[in-house]
Parts: sequence; structure tokens; C-alpha cells
Amino acid sequence: MNGFNKDDEEYDGFPARKAFSQGVCYTYDDVIFLPGHINFPAHEVSLMSKITKKIALRTPLVSSPMDTVTEAAMAIVMATVGGMGFIHYNMTVEEQVAQVVKVKTHRPGFVTDPFVLPPTATVRHLLQQKAAKNFSSAIITDTGSLGGKLLGIVTTRDIQLVTDPTTLLADVMTTEVLTVSSQTSHADAMEFLRRTKKGKIPVTSPSNEVLALCTWSQLVEVSGLPSPGGAPSMDAQGRLLVGAAVGTREGDRERVAKLVEAGLDAVILDSSQGDSSYQIDMIKYLKATHPQLEIIAGNVVTGAQAKNLIDAGCDGLRVGMGSGSICTTQEVCAVGRGQATSVFKVASLAAQRGVPIIADGGIQNSGHIVKALALGASSVMCGSMFAGTTEAPGDYFYQDGVRVKRYRGMGSLEAMQQGSDTRYLSDVNHLKVAQGVSGSVKDKGSVLKMVPYLIHGVKQGFQDLGSSSLTQAHSMMHGGTMLMECRSGSAQKEGGVHDLHSYEKKPW
Repeated sequence: MNGFNKDDEEYDGFPARKAFSQGVCYTYDDVIFLPGHINFPAHEVSLMSKITKKIALRTPLVSSPMDTVTEAAMAIVMATVGGMGFIHYNMTVEEQVAQVVKVKTHRPGFVTDPFVLPPTATVRHLLQQKAAKNFSSAIITDTGSLGGKLLGIVTTRDIQLVTDPTTLLADVMTTEVLTVSSQTSHADAMEFLRRTKKGKIPVTSPSNEVLALCTWSQLVEVSGLPSPGGAPSMDAQGRLLVGAAVGTREGDRERVAKLVEAGLDAVILDSSQGDSSYQIDMIKYLKATHPQLEIIAGNVVTGAQAKNLIDAGCDGLRVGMGSGSICTTQEVCAVGRGQATSVFKVASLAAQRGVPIIADGGIQNSGHIVKALALGASSVMCGSMFAGTTEAPGDYFYQDGVRVKRYRGMGSLEAMQQGSDTRYLSDVNHLKVAQGVSGSVKDKGSVLKMVPYLIHGVKQGFQDLGSSSLTQAHSMMHGGTMLMECRSGSAQKEGGVHDLHSYEKKPW
């Protein structure tokens, strides 16, 4: 089969260029690919791809720079499973830099954000924090934060018989604490745990500053997780890859300089509508000032938008406008595009210029990831998919008996009041109009468990397409040999679970 031929009855369906030229924009659910020929097992599918001109990932998934999705903990696990995390900028410059440093200094296998309190905290405070964050113990330092001098540790056993909740932790903590050096390997630290039969051992510097925590529970938890499937995403110095988002204001230039100094690998210029003189000027400035920094521009949904940013010198593009589950841009502003159409149209132009694109928004399952990648995306950005996970920022709480976490759009009034309105070019306006909502999502467990299953589902999808790699899939798509059709509403219903009185849907 050399390509689509309308006279070949055995080759029905349409190539993407025909399906997306009908004057209608489509979402992922609106389209379906026709199966190809299988001559390879699913585990041999390679999803290695570039997210920028220079940065390649073996797992084409990145976490969204939203303040309820990505901070250091999320970025660390995303890099661990072969993807990458982008830290949000709804915080001060110093706070964002500290998040990047946490990722860059992370030591695989250790808890790098343990629960730390000062000696002046009370038992009541500890119990409240335990209920909210599900910690079973606390490290006590002189500053009450990581990096402070180790004073002791408080476990459940230490406070079990305490009847006065106003008791200071200094009065109940265990001060004789075994520690391991920051130079100790993870394997040696785990062996020390086994030998001493301790549940938790702080990792300290030569000057007794707490740097991390080694725990028996983590060892047990990690042993029960699926394999990450390969090496983590690392830079040339062997540190985890990490990205961050910034705006396009004058002050963001200084922010980028400090992030680069901290070791930032890639920056996202964050805007709901990226085709602006502000973003073009920022791209040119950063290319001249920080030539080694990879710049991802956007968001865009048309070839014309993409061309302007590519001409300015960007290294990658983020595609999507109003397709996220918490985004109301299309409703409020009447501007945007169906995500499947956006990805195909932008990818078609960007591929000619050698610029990778990130499909951002509209992802609900592994099938949507397959569609985004097959339509030309080099990677997929997930927000709601990763919201509510263990690594997402925020505390769990119960709502109607369900354990949930907060999730909000960066265009919601809550997020805009904290500074995210710069991405909508509206921070100087007296009136703020929301382009997103706030809500909650169910507890989804750890990304370390979720991603391996998602990726296996994607590989099975590529096998059904007859494509053994992402590179081959793009070649098939642009060459017209990957065929597809648009689905009616009834076809979409038929393609899901139906005609059952009750069922439980477990993705893995």
C-alpha cells in the first residue's frame, strides 16, 4: 500500500489530510483510526521522541505547569518514569527556583520532601498534619524545614500516650536518631535499614543538616510498583531533567536567568494564546541571552500561529486552546479549536520545520494519547490526568465520602488572584474574567504506578495501528497510509461500555 487511493476498495477510510479538511474541527473522541498490519509484539514499540529540538524522552508524557499539578515531587517522578515535569510559576521567583533545585539535587530512592516540623510545634499540630498529609512521623529540625539541623524525630509511638495536645514536640521527640551520610548509596541505605530494623533514617550532611529520608515503607511501596520501563530522563551531568513555565513580562526575564542558574533544561512561555508580539520578543531575547536553553512556545492551534513562533526561533510548541477539562476559554472567548484538528494542523507545519509539538489538553485515557501522538504530536501534556495523584500539590480531603484533591484551571479566578492572570495578558486590568474553573478530583494513587500502565496501553494502540515506533507513525500519517474516519455520536457510544445494568471500570 503506497498511499490512499480512492479506487482501491480494500483500502477504505481516509488519510488525516482529507478527514481534517471538511470545515469541521474534531476532538479526540470524534475520530478513530483503522487498524493496520501487525508483525511485531507490543513491547517492542518505541515511543522515543523529542519534546524540543535537543531534548528527547523515552516516555512521551509531560506534566502540565499548573499549580495543582506540577511542583518538584511531580517533576521528580515524571523524570523517573522517562518523561518530564514543568513546574508552574504561580509562586515567587525564589520559590520556583527552589523547586527546580529540588529536582536537580534529587537522589533516586530517597524521600526528598519529608514531613519536617520545628521543636516548638505541638502534638495537636502534628496530628492535624498527619490527617491531612497521611504522614506517620515527623523529623524535627531547628528551622522546621528541610536543610535545618537535625534535633530528633517524632513517631506515632512517641505521641500515643500523650493526653495533652498542647505538648511541645521538643518534649516527646526521640533525640538519639540513627542517620546515614549524604554520600551513602540508596542500596547501602536500604541495607542499613534492614540491619538496624529501623523504619526511618534521616539522610544528613556532614554538618548534621537534614537532606532527605530513607524509609522502610517506601522500600515496600516501590517494590510493589510496576517497573518504570527504562532509564530516567537525565541531563548530561546525570541529573533529572526539569522544565518550568514563565510569562512574557519584563520581570520574567530575570526569573528565567535565575532558573537557568539553578539548572533548568527547558522553559515554557505560558500563554493561552501564544501568537503575540510579547512572546515573539521573549523568544528572541532568551535565544540571545540563554542560547543553551530550550524554549517551548505557545499555546497555538493553527499553522499560521505556529509559523510566527517558529520564525522567532522557538525549539518546541505547545498545542491546545480551550480543550482542558477545567478550561472555559472557548465558552468565554469564542476562540479555540477542537484538539484533534489542532494537533494535526500544527504538526503538519511544524514537522516541515523540524519543531516538535506537545499536545496539551483533552487527554482522558490512553486512547487519547495514542490519537494525539499518531496525529503528529511528539509528546502529550497531562493536567487532569495527573491531578489528584500522590505527587500533585495539595492535601487530600474528603468530599461526600470520597478522598479528593483540589484541581483548578490556571484561568480560574482562584489561580488568577495568585498571579496566573499574566498568561491571559490581563494582570493590569481591574476586572478579571475567568477562563477556567476550580473543582476536585478523586485520589488516583501514584504517578509511578499510573504511567507504566498508560504507556503499555499506548504501545498496544500503536501495535494495532501497525506502527512499531512514533517515528514510523508520523511517517505513516504524513504519507497518507494511516487511515481514519470520523465517528457519529452513536459510533462513539458503541465504542464505549454500554448495555450493562452495572459495571466497575478499572483501567488497570
